[in-house]
Amino acid sequence: MTHMKRKAYAEQTFDHLTSGLDGISRDELAEHLALYAGYVKQVNALNEELGSLRERGRASGRAREFAELTRRLGFEYNGMILHEYYFANLRPGGSPRPVTTSRTTQVLTDSFGSVEEWRTDFHAIGGMRGIGWVLLCEDPTTHQLTNHWVTLHQDGVPAGFKPLLVMDVWEHAFMRDYKAGEKGRYIDAFFRNIDWRTVERRLIEPMALRPAAAA
Repeated sequence: MTHMKRKAYAEQTFDHLTSGLDGISRDELAEHLALYAGYVKQVNALNEELGSLRERGRASGRAREFAELTRRLGFEYNGMILHEYYFANLRPGGSPRPVTTSRTTQVLTDSFGSVEEWRTDFHAIGGMRGIGWVLLCEDPTTHQLTNHWVTLHQDGVPAGFKPLLVMDVWEHAFMRDYKAGEKGRYIDAFFRNIDWRTVERRLIEPMALRPAAAA
C-alpha cells in the first residue's frame, strides 16, 4: 500500500521580536527561538519515520518503535504549536491589560468577574512550582474563558478549546534573564509585553454575531 507523504511543517519567523521585549532580552528570545526550531525539526523527522514504518507494514501498537515514536510526536507537536502561540502573542510595546472597551475585556469580565480577577488567577497559575505552560482558553460551545496549567506540552490541554493567550513557564523561557527563583519577575515581564490585538483575533466569533449568508 502506498501512503501519501505528509507535508512538512515550516519554521515560522517572528521578526516583530527582533528588537527585544521589556524585561525579556534579545539573547533570551534568540535562544528560545532556536529551541522552537528544534521542535519543528523533530515533528518533521518523526512524521517521516512514522510514515516509513507504515509503508513497511509496521504500524502496530505492539511494535515498540511505532508506539514510542507516536507518543513522542504528541510532545514534539504540542511543543511546536504552543511556542508559536507564545511568540505570536508578545510584542514590543505591549500592555498588561486589554483596552477597556475591547471585546476581550468583555469576555474576561463575563468569565472571571473582572480583568483583574483573571489576571490574578493567570499569574497565580504561572507561579506554581514546576515547569509547564499557562493557557487562557475559550470553550467553543459556551464561549466561556478558562485558565489552564499544562505540564509536558501534551498533558492538560483541554480538547477542542481555543488557546487565546499562552505563557511559557519552562525554565528555558527566562533563565538567561532571571535566576531560577525569579520566575515571578519573568511573569511580570510577560504581562508587560502581551499583544492583546492578537489575543482578540483568536477569539471565536459567536454564531449570533456572524453576518448572515447571502441569499
